[in-house]
Amino acid sequence: MSQKIQKYFIQKTPGVCGGNARIRNTRIPVWTLVSFRQQGAYNEELLRNYPMITPKDLEAAWSYYKEHSQEIDLVIADDA
Repeated sequence: MSQKIQKYFIQKTPGVCGGNARIRNTRIPVWTLVSFRQQGAYNEELLRNYPMITPKDLEAAWSYYKEHSQEIDLVIADDA
């Protein structure tokens, strides 16, 4: 997924979700989705539990994590 497309799907806004990367126009942080995935959740389960997101949103989240894993892992560790 290109950086331009990823920027459409992933947003960082001060004061929203603690300024963490989130799925566009939602309050669903990327780190939350990554954490659930690390615990064994499948895309289908995430889409069912978060009906406002799409498969492309998940693809963008996984792409963002791949490029910013240290950032996301640090947020997950701080939340634990």
